[in-house]
Amino acid sequence: MIIDAHAHNLSGPSLNAYYTLLLANGGSHGYEPFKVSDDEVDAALNRPVFRGKSLIEQVREVGTDVQLLSPRPISMGHSAKPEKIVHWYIEAQNNIIARQCALHPDLFRGVCGLPQNAGVSPANSVEELRRCVKELGFVGCLLNPDPNEGYSPPPPPLGSEYWYPLYEALVDLDVPALIHSTRCGNEREPYTLHFINEESTAIISLLESRVFLDFPSLKLVVSHGGGAIPYQIGRFRSFYDRPGRRVLDAQEDFDTSLRRLYFDTALYTKKALEVLFEAVGPDRCLFGTERPGTGTSIDPKTGKWMDDIKPLIEEIDWLTEVDRQRIFEDNARGLYKLAV
Repeated sequence: MIIDAHAHNLSGPSLNAYYTLLLANGGSHGYEPFKVSDDEVDAALNRPVFRGKSLIEQVREVGTDVQLLSPRPISMGHSAKPEKIVHWYIEAQNNIIARQCALHPDLFRGVCGLPQNAGVSPANSVEELRRCVKELGFVGCLLNPDPNEGYSPPPPPLGSEYWYPLYEALVDLDVPALIHSTRCGNEREPYTLHFINEESTAIISLLESRVFLDFPSLKLVVSHGGGAIPYQIGRFRSFYDRPGRRVLDAQEDFDTSLRRLYFDTALYTKKALEVLFEAVGPDRCLFGTERPGTGTSIDPKTGKWMDDIKPLIEEIDWLTEVDRQRIFEDNARGLYKLAV
């Protein structure tokens, strides 16, 4: 079975109109639930996008059996004000994903967005997390390390106790969070680079902190192969090979600490995938494509989808069948407690 642990849903024009109205009136008209028909919810998944193929057609074409659907990060709007419109908008997105999962129970499982907001405590996102897990049956959430979306001032890093209310809820619910940034509003960082920078910062902040001492059972997955860290691991080994730089130094070296995290395979070259597997081990990697996302384009050299990652993994001849089974299925099945 092929389980894609990193995928984003598509929604129809009604949701865009709903969000536009929220932004236009700033929530001054009060809460009005988002309403949309099942036909429109399903049409978004079957409408041709990205080179003329619908999301469901693409998923079937590359042989994926199950996708973990989450909101598209570019459209989560975490920096919008006032905070209440972010709550209403994220709630609407999560409800759409729940309905898409209900319409295609063989194909999709839900991963919720959190109504994070710039300058607001992560504790304010816990209620929506609990609703999605307890009431909607979602198996995890997205965690945005930068709800300011590139604007100043930056939020506290993920190693800060600022994030502890959310970590406590994740441990209590026993669900993973996929660390995934959203849009970037500043002109210094291109959109796609912002993701990599935030993921890299998140890893180092977590491994410099007490987070995994205080929450040893916390389950965090870093998207896009861990930002830059696995590919610059020599630099971090060297820097942290000096006692006293991290609270974890008394227990383990940097490589061991890195394996406290999980990583998805949303990388689009064989060489990058090999580096990831060598750095953290196949037992810490989950098959993930981010489909639809940045990699959903045709490689002009091969005529194939850039995010058709399964063949790239199958071409790595030093991976064992046990390794591939873990990457494609077992790690995601166990981490997200999937009944598939």
